Amino acid sequence: MKLKFDYNNMMDCAIGAHGIKKSEIDGAMTAHQSAFTEVIANSGKGWQEWTETPMISDATVDELCAFGKSIRDKATSFVVLGIGGSALGPICVFNALLHLHHNELPKEMRKAPKIYVEDNVDPERMASLLDVIDIKTSYFNVITKSGETSETLSQFIILYNMLKKALGETAAKEHIFVTTTDGKGSLYNVAKKEGFKIFGIPSGVGGRFSVLSNVGLVPFAVMGLDIKSMLAGARAMRKACENKDVYKNPALMTAFLQVKSMQAGKNISVMMPYADGLRTMADFYCQIWAESLGKAVDKAGKTVNYGQTPAKSLGVTDQHSQVQLYTEGPYDKVVTFIGVEQYGATVDIPNDSADVGDFLKGHTLNELITAERKSTEFALTKAGRSNFTILLPEVNAETVGELLMYFMYQTAFAGAYLNIDTFNQPGVEEGKKATFAMIGRKGYEEKLKELNSAVKKDEYIIC
Repeated sequence: MKLKFDYNNMMDCAIGAHGIKKSEIDGAMTAHQSAFTEVIANSGKGWQEWTETPMISDATVDELCAFGKSIRDKATSFVVLGIGGSALGPICVFNALLHLHHNELPKEMRKAPKIYVEDNVDPERMASLLDVIDIKTSYFNVITKSGETSETLSQFIILYNMLKKALGETAAKEHIFVTTTDGKGSLYNVAKKEGFKIFGIPSGVGGRFSVLSNVGLVPFAVMGLDIKSMLAGARAMRKACENKDVYKNPALMTAFLQVKSMQAGKNISVMMPYADGLRTMADFYCQIWAESLGKAVDKAGKTVNYGQTPAKSLGVTDQHSQVQLYTEGPYDKVVTFIGVEQYGATVDIPNDSADVGDFLKGHTLNELITAERKSTEFALTKAGRSNFTILLPEVNAETVGELLMYFMYQTAFAGAYLNIDTFNQPGVEEGKKATFAMIGRKGYEEKLKELNSAVKKDEYIIC
């Protein structure tokens, strides 16, 4: 394992009365063992098939990479159609491992097509996409676990229709490949009928835990990313998370500290990476933390309304927009810093003759961003605010794989501590059913009646 975890500033010895005592960790050994056993004993079973995603064979990876190269050699643009876990996982990895201005690079510097991940149905967004891609040389990966996701299916219908008009029906089929559950759902049925290439998703891998399945691996292969190193990093983190000693298991320890913080009223979890390449890693975290832990009832059926609201922040940018609140506002937050020891580039601040910023001259932007992270950590700690740091030696495929796997295990352990169903999402499903009813899908007539009856005549609306 390459990542380092520093949780000193979660403890009372660092932040005083708002910190956690070591005796609280040591006194919860039964809870640690229970949470650990629940997650590890169910690895690879039911909705925990995600624990097996890093274990695929090199031969399978080689097949994926060969397919990816066949698309990469032909495509000017590669478009991922998906939403939620089908988009956030790929987005955060592309952001971390591709050039930060990938699409603006000259073709000879990119060595891969332009990449677009379309995770919304804003009509202006679709129109804007069509303004910048050549439909005839673009390839599309349609991703939906259920095969029924309204947003993704609508995008598919629009773009497949355009491809058929531009290329003819036979050639259009070659520009679409599908990632969905084998043998299930409307998209799978259409893909079989039309002859699209299909990549399966294991039935026990939920969307927000799917980044290291074909949901992520197929797009990563198309873009030429180092999948084997990413999976190696994920396996290293999996091994660390299988250590039953809470002091040696980063996901188990930090899950416990977050749960203790929730119980103490710290109901906001801020994710603050100090690297633009990890900016969207906070989006990935926000989904997995919110959807997994935000539950009305526990496994015993008791109403609990658990959850910790995730918030995203970017260092250094949000030191100038949010840190004032974190430092002097309510004691209701835990801030997680993600630091980088060695950035992918070094930029010097020259000894310029301009009579400004003398204290900066002769240093580097690398030194400055690191000093800013450490100073913000210091300021929060001095103010008695809970924070901890995840440190990457550098941002590469291996450390990104570790970080993704850590977030998945940390979430699973937190759910086990809380005794909730970490892997369902009943609140999301209710909204999906309401959307089907409002758009007129067959079989949802009763839901539409329920929606219509919910409209009150005395609503207060300003027109």
